[in-house]
Amino acid sequence: MEKIYGNQYLLDTLSAMVLSGRAAHTVLFYGERGSGRKLMARYYTALLLCEAPTDGRPCGKCNACVNGEKNLHPDIIYAETSGKLGGYSVETARSICSDAFIKPNNSSGRKIYIFRDCHNMDVRTQNTLLKIIEEPPDYAHFIFTCESKSDFLPTIISRCVCFGTSLCTEEDSRAALAERGFAPAQIDDAVSCFHGNIGRCIDYLSNEKLRQTVDLTKRATDSIIKRDEYTLNVTLFGLGRERSDVRDTLIMLDMLVRDAAVLNKDKNARTIGCWREGAEALASMITAGQSERIHQYIENAWSTIECNVSIPLALSALCGEIISCL
Repeated sequence: MEKIYGNQYLLDTLSAMVLSGRAAHTVLFYGERGSGRKLMARYYTALLLCEAPTDGRPCGKCNACVNGEKNLHPDIIYAETSGKLGGYSVETARSICSDAFIKPNNSSGRKIYIFRDCHNMDVRTQNTLLKIIEEPPDYAHFIFTCESKSDFLPTIISRCVCFGTSLCTEEDSRAALAERGFAPAQIDDAVSCFHGNIGRCIDYLSNEKLRQTVDLTKRATDSIIKRDEYTLNVTLFGLGRERSDVRDTLIMLDMLVRDAAVLNKDKNARTIGCWREGAEALASMITAGQSERIHQYIENAWSTIECNVSIPLALSALCGEIISCL
């Protein structure tokens, strides 16, 4: 299994749970995209199934560990997504509820069901799963990953052991990227954009689409700095009609607005966005109050898009609101 950077307290907690014989049957890992929540899900799965754990850690060598890493273990079931938004259907939930009563066939006597990226899980699907996670068979374990606990119903959260994943240091990011063979210049570029978020740094260097999204975010920020509503409209129109692309760009733009507000108070503050120079320029021209209003405009724009309002219409309105606020 690949080396896990940071989150040491979480790793120790998971190991202690399993070693004490009190492994939680339903676990939720939540955190920022790229912060390692899916990696933690894999780690906990390996810990539950490992045939020869060493010092409270999966050995990485037994059949269960090797098959798990290769996605060949018959008792590790990844729930299937469906639809344009990649959600989980009621039919999938019902199928898993039925399958959970089929006993596992491995030395650990455990069976693991993993639901990844649950921000689009329908309420009906959650209600379908409620009974099985409330009273699961002794051998069944359910693992969910998402960005925020608010993605789930309170009734689901109350039956989960919830763990937040945290970002690493920039030094950890550099070490992880160097371990994967990236050049120093590439590492500097990725870390300047995504800092201690190792997953996003790797994605940035491996995925042309994410690099384009970062470029669009910088161009949009530059348009705001220049108070150029036309160019801002053109830039955001270039996002297209895929909600995931729009969401990524709005999140990154919002981070830069947050950075501007922080730098307004402390010029040496640590930033979290993808362009510190842009945030500094933005901080020199807007107040913290204006930053807060722009943040709210971005939040409202995404909310309207989630309610199926036309994406170009919502983004055009956002442009007008931002420029009028300056």
